[in-house]
Amino acid sequence: MSFIWYIIIGILSGFVAGKLMRGGGFGLVVNLIVGIIGGVLGGWVFGLLGISAGGIIGSLITSVAGAIILLWIVGLISRSTR
Repeated sequence: MSFIWYIIIGILSGFVAGKLMRGGGFGLVVNLIVGIIGGVLGGWVFGLLGISAGGIIGSLITSVAGAIILLWIVGLISRSTR
């Protein structure tokens, strides 16, 4: 059952981060990938800062923060290659 929650949180966080950073989502599969990678990145960054977030809401916040960081990094890279 927890695997399903990871997928749902990944989709939601990727969608929210896409709306905040670019004004729109990328589609279900890409939102899922961005959300999952963002969750890992957010967990790592929050761990470095000594912040711990528990529960579904905490996981969602961590994933959204990580997905925003990921999209920001990708935006920097894509701007520099143009």
